[in-house]
Formats: sequence, C-alpha cells, structure tokens
Amino acid sequence: MTVSGVRLSDLLIAMSLVTDLGFGQPSEHMLRSARIGMRLGERLGLDTPQMATLYDVNLLTYVGCMTYGNEAARMFGDDIDFRANAVRTDLAGLPAMKLMLRRTGSGGSPIDRAVQTTAFMITGGRAVVEQMATHCSAAGAFADRLGLGTDVRTGIEQAYARWDGRGVPDTLSGPELSLAARISHVAEACELFERTGGVDAAVDMVNSRSGTHFDPEIAKAAATDPESLFDGIDQDTVEEVVAAEPVERPPLSDDELDSALAAIGDFCDMRCPFFTGHAPGTADLVAAAGRQLHMPAEQALLMYRAALVHDVGRFGVDATVWARPGRLSAAQRERMRLHVYYVERIFDRPAALRRIGLLAATHHERMDGSGYHRGVGGAMLSAQARLLAVADAYHAMLQPRPHRAALTEIEARQQLQTEASAGRLDPLSVDAVLGAVGHHLRRVHPEGPKGLTQREIEVLGLLAQGLPNKSIAKHLGISPKTVGNHVERVYTKLDVTNRAAAAMAAMQYGLVGSSTEMGG
Repeated sequence: MTVSGVRLSDLLIAMSLVTDLGFGQPSEHMLRSARIGMRLGERLGLDTPQMATLYDVNLLTYVGCMTYGNEAARMFGDDIDFRANAVRTDLAGLPAMKLMLRRTGSGGSPIDRAVQTTAFMITGGRAVVEQMATHCSAAGAFADRLGLGTDVRTGIEQAYARWDGRGVPDTLSGPELSLAARISHVAEACELFERTGGVDAAVDMVNSRSGTHFDPEIAKAAATDPESLFDGIDQDTVEEVVAAEPVERPPLSDDELDSALAAIGDFCDMRCPFFTGHAPGTADLVAAAGRQLHMPAEQALLMYRAALVHDVGRFGVDATVWARPGRLSAAQRERMRLHVYYVERIFDRPAALRRIGLLAATHHERMDGSGYHRGVGGAMLSAQARLLAVADAYHAMLQPRPHRAALTEIEARQQLQTEASAGRLDPLSVDAVLGAVGHHLRRVHPEGPKGLTQREIEVLGLLAQGLPNKSIAKHLGISPKTVGNHVERVYTKLDVTNRAAAAMAAMQYGLVGSSTEMGG
C-alpha cells in the first residue's frame, strides 16, 4: 500500500479554511475556534476518545452551511455577507427575525422583495429552518465519505442545535445534544467575539447565551479565567492545531487520499445544483485524456487529484455570482476569478497537498496568457495544466448554467477547436480530450510531442531538472548506457544539441510539470 504523505487531519484543516471563506471570516477563524474548543475540552476533563471526536467536530462545524448557496442567495442576497452578519447573532428570537427580515429579498426587485418578505412572515421562516437541516445533513454525509466516526457525524449534524431546543433539529435539547457540538458552538462564537471586541465582549456574549444557546456548564468553563482561554490563540495557529490532535492518525494511502479528494470535490459541487457532477466528470476526463497522451503515471495521478478539487474555491464566491443569469459586472468577474486563488490557498500545506492545489489553480489559465489568476501561458504551463484547462472547459460546456443552456457535444467540440485555433487552448490537449470522448483525432499520436515515447519523456523531464545520466538511471531503474541512448534520441527528435536546449523544449511542451510550480 503506497503512502500519500497526507493525513486526514490535513484535509480537515483545509476544509476549515473553506468554512472561513463561506462564512466571510478571516482565514484560520475555524482553526482558532478549534484551539479554543480543545482548551475547553481540557477544562471539562474530556478523555482521549472524547477529545478526538471534539477535534474533528471543531474543524468541521458549519462546513455544510455553504452547500446549496443559491437557495440562501434567493432569499437573502449575497449568502456570504449574510452569514458574516448572522454569525454574530443569537439565531433565535427577535434579533434573528430582525436580521432575516432585513435581508429577505435583498438584491431583488421591490416586487420580489415584497413577495419574499410576505412568504417569510407567513411561514415564520420555515424555509430557513429547512435549509439549515439540509446543510447539516450534507455535512453529515460528507463526514461519512471521509471515514469519520458516528460521533463526529452526529456533532457536525447538530451545528444549529441549541441547549434550549429552539435550534435545528428542534427535537433535541440539553444533554441530548452531542457534547462535541455543544463545545464547538461556544468555541466558535468565543473566537469571533474575542477577535472583534476583546475578552470582555466574549465573556458577555457567553454569559448572555448561557442556558439558551449554550450549555451552562460549558459557558461557565469559558467565562472562568478567559484570559488563559484566549492566550496566544492567533499565533502559530496551524502548527498548534496539528500538534493538538489527540490521536495521531497514520498518513492516508494513495487510494484513501483519492477517495477523500473525491468526497471534497463532490461536496464542492453542491455549492449550486447546476455544478453537480462537474468535479468527478472533469477528473475522469483528464484521466482518459492523459492516457491518450501516454502521460507518465506520476504526472497523471497529480492531474487527476487536482481535477477532483479544482473548484473548491467556489465556496469563497457568493452564490449570487454563480447564479446570475446574465453577464457579470466587472466587480462580479473579479470576485468570480478569486476562486482559483482560493483553491491554492486552501491546499497550501503539507507539500503533497500544495502540489495538488498549485495545479488545480491553473484550470483557468490560457496559452496566450489571457487566463487567471496568474495570467501566465505558453512554456509556464505544464502538460497537466494545459490538459486540466481543456477538460474543465469541455465538461462545463456540457452542463447548463444560469446564463446559458448546455452545449451539445458537437458544439462543445467546435468551441474547443476554435479556442485552440485562437491560441488560447493547447491543440494537443484539445485533441486528447476530444479523443477521450470519442471524437476524431487530428494531432494525438501514440507518442508524445515530437514523437517522444513515454520513457523518453521521463528521461527528458529528469534531464531538464539538471540530473546527470547516472542519477537518471538510478531514478528510473535502468542502466546509464540506456539513459545515454534515450538522451541521444531525445536530442534528435527535438532537434537540439545540448541539455539547455532540451530543457527549453521540455518546458515549451509542458513535459516538466511534476517539478515546476505552475504545473504542480
């Protein structure tokens, strides 16, 4: 069993950053909340299994809130901005009703606003409660996909439950609630109020919610010696959260990592219903297209993983942008473009995830430099980046979007070929993708660019990194003499006479993506 170098806790930390985006909170808000939660767990005398459950629930509390954002957007406008305001509000009673009524129909016409407001008042906000239940259910299913225990799933599904029973589900109250959920609720609110108003503001909030939103015992633990509860909470956050894991889990196997990334991709596609199936569809497409190009296995695997999570940054862009039926304004386009930056930020650590994030963040780059978010092109884009861009574009074309109907396969093929002719998409990658779905090929051959075989591509990639023949031989498990023969054939096919020229050609054809930053 091959070890991936990624641990489950690394993925949970990444998803906590996703929650920050969807909540309109500064980066590492949920990580700081988790540190507070773990300190509360210690104060309450939790044992190791309870602390292990609390650790996971702390990181994933509210992770489901961003799913089906179009529903929240229809009701309250910018769903991220709404959550950023709602997170400060005790979501029961008059304050919550005032917030929701003020936001109902936001962004719509006066008539729409009047209709939405009337419906909200008649139903008493039942649609909001149903949304909360749906979000919690999605988060629970996500926890199952990650292989987390029943206690973790229960804690996450009770993200909106309350000690007084006025939350979701309203059938639970008091000690019937998960202990991990009760602690995480206090911890998350404490982080927000201490960061924005100081220790006294956090204590006042905890005391005011004791016995209603919060378990009184946990509220008392938070309000007692609050200075030590918050001491150094904003320093070395990631490192401290990693160190605080109660039970050290072994690194995921390659298969386990692939399953977890697939779960994240599917979860991301729940941002809005019209995205459903885009992540696995794109991943399957790049895998098939990679085989068309005889891409080396290591590069193909990295590309497949990047495709699974390439759009996770969508959670950082409000759903009114994704659901807009017409052209985006300049400001909306800029917000939309940020989603590729966010995926890079989310998967910034450890190194094995960083490579995935860097490649995933290239899926809107274009060969002529007209893409985003870096605006690079040509030799700066690896073979994987080029192929990912084409696969993402093709699969998206086949799905309906609020601003257009789904394209037919013929229409999508024609559009890809037009983009390739205009110099925006890589022609070789276009033909590989089209070949993977059964279209006639024009340029794809069993060999790579310039007729290079898979072994010659591997040799060229290592040669471009500066490795001498003996090191290449050791890396590939072949003799130095065989490497020499491959090098000569590579020089001949590329029409070059030295290593530097070969390296330039390798970059031109995107054959060193496993070692370049932009290619992952």
